[in-house]
Amino acid sequence: MSETTSRVLRLLGLLQSRRVWTGRELAERLGVTGRSVRRDIDRLRELGYPVHASPGQGGGYQLGAGAALPPLLLDGDEAVAVAVCLGLAAGGSVAGIGESALRALSKLDQVMPARLRSQVSAVHEATVTLSSRSEAAVEPKVLMTLARACRDREHVSLRYTALRGAVTQRRVEPYQLVTTGRRWYLLAYDRDRADWRSLRLDRMSDLSALGTTFVAREAPDAAAFVGRAISSSPYRYVARVRYRCPHDVVAQHFSPSSATIEPEGPESCLVTTGGDEPERMVLWLASIGRDFEILEPPEVIAAAQQMGQRLAGAASAGDR
Repeated sequence: MSETTSRVLRLLGLLQSRRVWTGRELAERLGVTGRSVRRDIDRLRELGYPVHASPGQGGGYQLGAGAALPPLLLDGDEAVAVAVCLGLAAGGSVAGIGESALRALSKLDQVMPARLRSQVSAVHEATVTLSSRSEAAVEPKVLMTLARACRDREHVSLRYTALRGAVTQRRVEPYQLVTTGRRWYLLAYDRDRADWRSLRLDRMSDLSALGTTFVAREAPDAAAFVGRAISSSPYRYVARVRYRCPHDVVAQHFSPSSATIEPEGPESCLVTTGGDEPERMVLWLASIGRDFEILEPPEVIAAAQQMGQRLAGAASAGDR
């Protein structure tokens, strides 16, 4: 491979790794002059890569979308990651993507080096999917639109159907997508409600990116925010419980979608979880077999007291 060809490929890799590069940044990364960068940009355009140039502050070179998809450059780790994700996509939570994923995987597998193919095979052989259907499948168009809007800080408009069926129009600033494996969520700032929201993608409709951008706010941790929302907000009662055991022990019994767990010390942690029936909540909280204290709400505390009395009576009856 000639030095020029190698440099052009490096330039392509840089353009794919970030949205906008200035000519000076590219020249410094490649160790060449600005004139050489411009010549290499022209070479990429001749090969079908749509490289756009915008002048002024905030401008630079940007790899755009063309009429056809040009070849992508993937390093070894990226190729393995793409192949693993494509292999799992048929049983994932994106609607109608299985057949397309298999076609893309076959193309990638055809050109993948043997050492990388063995890594992909090892992951697939060690993985089993419990169900091939998702109860909350997401349309690929919705997922891709939101992913781009998160990246580009672009306003989005959508219709949202809440848990109890109410339909509202939302104008949001999308920040990050979160998946639990079964469902997709969006952390977004709701402009009309002036607050952060966790929104399920499968409940969205009439979604569109508006083409206008926003200045990023200081956002909460996406995983923690969504975790709290999905473990408590849909329920009538939200309980806070102190377990007298380490965080890691409790985490083995609760999924991220069922409870939020906060370490309180080496031998204590706080759990926040929701439910509609206090007695069932008490049974569930007690099922992990560790000492715990219900801090709130009063209804769940009362249910625990009543259940304790019944269990004590059952135990004393056995001694007669």
